[in-house]
Amino acid sequence: MFERRSLSGELAAVRADHAPDVIVLDVDSDFETLPPAAAEDLGLLVDALDPVTHPAAWVPDDAPRPLHRYAGSDFTIGLPGDGTVTWTRQTDPPIVLCKARAAGTPDAFLDFLIAEALVQVGLDVPESFLPFFGDRYPDLDAAVPLDSASVYQIGAALYDGWLGLQTRPVFRSWADDHPGLHDAWVDAGDRLRDRVADLPGAVARGETEFPDATELACAAIKHGLDLPAPFAALDTTAYVDYGADYAVRWASKTFETLGDE
Repeated sequence: MFERRSLSGELAAVRADHAPDVIVLDVDSDFETLPPAAAEDLGLLVDALDPVTHPAAWVPDDAPRPLHRYAGSDFTIGLPGDGTVTWTRQTDPPIVLCKARAAGTPDAFLDFLIAEALVQVGLDVPESFLPFFGDRYPDLDAAVPLDSASVYQIGAALYDGWLGLQTRPVFRSWADDHPGLHDAWVDAGDRLRDRVADLPGAVARGETEFPDATELACAAIKHGLDLPAPFAALDTTAYVDYGADYAVRWASKTFETLGDE
């Protein structure tokens, strides 16, 4: 099910700089959350497994089932919405996993996704949005007057934006040393630019739901794009510093404002 992936020269250099002990694996199937039995098979490829659990109180009763399972005692890796490449520190050494869907991803963009994961592993950050919010996740749930799936989507997006604020300076620095990866980062941002600029209109016309708009805007943060209100308030060093507290306050104020309109 798992096979070590050979890395290009630029990717090998990024791994050496940010996460030198990481193993990068191709997975022969697609997944949102890796089943516990499959996750345990990783024990054959790493030195140790260290499954993480989270307090049940962090997860509202009506939260999507995968979030309850992720917080529980089963050894699970990944959550719905993680995308083509995901990573975990629940193994020693850490691993980056390229899902089967990667087969349809352009090589340059896939290399960027792997490089992004390597940079994230090298940061001292939570593995997913649930430990990022921790005991503030029920507060996010209370602040967002939408269904539990929408709260999940917004929470995951806000975590992605917080990560993007920290990885963006790294990507910018690659212009000289890793031009292929830098070009892929720039190209991905350019593809988002028009969609982000039109977000207020798309939401107003009912063409884009607010959770989808949040997901798109937060994905754009790592590319340094100009964000429209209310998302521009997330592109700040204060968000890096205050993390989940800032995200919950942003959500609360945003929906209060939307309710007044």
